[in-house]
Amino acid sequence: MIDNKVVVAITQGDINGIGYEVIIKTLSDNRIADFCVPVIYGSPKVAAYHRKAIKFENFNFNQVKDITEINSKRSNIINVMDDNVRVELGKNTEAGGEGSIQALEAAIADIKKGKVDVLVTAPINKQNVQSLNFNFPGHTEFLSSAFDTKDVLMLLVSGTMRVGVVTGHIPLADVSKSLTVELIMDKLRLLNSSLIKDFGIRKPRIAVLGLNPHAGDAGVLGTEEQEIIIPAIEKANGENTIALGPYPADGFFGSENFTKFDAVLAMYHDQGLAPFKSLAFDSGVNYTAGLPIVRTSPAHGTAFEIAGQGVASENSLRNALMLAIDIHRNRLNHEELTKNPLLVSKPE
Repeated sequence: MIDNKVVVAITQGDINGIGYEVIIKTLSDNRIADFCVPVIYGSPKVAAYHRKAIKFENFNFNQVKDITEINSKRSNIINVMDDNVRVELGKNTEAGGEGSIQALEAAIADIKKGKVDVLVTAPINKQNVQSLNFNFPGHTEFLSSAFDTKDVLMLLVSGTMRVGVVTGHIPLADVSKSLTVELIMDKLRLLNSSLIKDFGIRKPRIAVLGLNPHAGDAGVLGTEEQEIIIPAIEKANGENTIALGPYPADGFFGSENFTKFDAVLAMYHDQGLAPFKSLAFDSGVNYTAGLPIVRTSPAHGTAFEIAGQGVASENSLRNALMLAIDIHRNRLNHEELTKNPLLVSKPE
């Protein structure tokens, strides 16, 4: 932290997408500098191109060579790319992928040195980032490897819900055979721990979704609930994790039953993300629980189709920034409470 403000590393994402647009729109609010120090890992040239495209000519970044030169009262940018880079708005290019990874690697290096407090990643294109240095389905898996963390959890966060997924970026055909009692237990432990440490919830309530329609209808429509999911829930409750279910996904979200829980654990990617994005597409945040560092990102993608048009909403990126700061402070508070149990307030 600098001047009691959280230092936030923001990676540029794909240079041909909406990353810079939502970053610029977010940081153009001068109040941001009151409680954090934004540091963009990217390219001043690319930033200027986007700034001109969306007609934000009055906004400027403070250009620095490295993290030691940042100004605590400005939005800073560190160049990680060749100045000859070419921006091709809305196009899937090799340069877009290379720029994404260069920014990510530079930010991670500074985080590991303790120079940055939290990480916010702008969207990347999962196709053009693939290389010898990046052979991962997405940010989540890459960061898990970079920080040598075996178990992580993709957690989507909005003002009304938190949704985690047991299986992430894998084909739907592989979901059923990937589910085990141990895997669901690992995700429940991670989710429960994150709700306590990262979100400040003392006794979280977690809803667990079934895999099959109607949660299997007692085995008529599938046996995964009886053989895998229910045993995992029972085992979790035995470890003092409050987990309930399995709930049929359609009725659970349709009836707004999710409002009664602190988080929901879905069995696969679209089961959790489809309803989440239906309710919070332009405001939701993707948080990677289980990492030793705090990492958030907007819940949307590169949106090539609207890049450079000035119409992209910055809500999700702004919320990702705010959530990263909140989680960082919650972790510090939790650490302090762990060291000093007498600080924990007693029930009246």
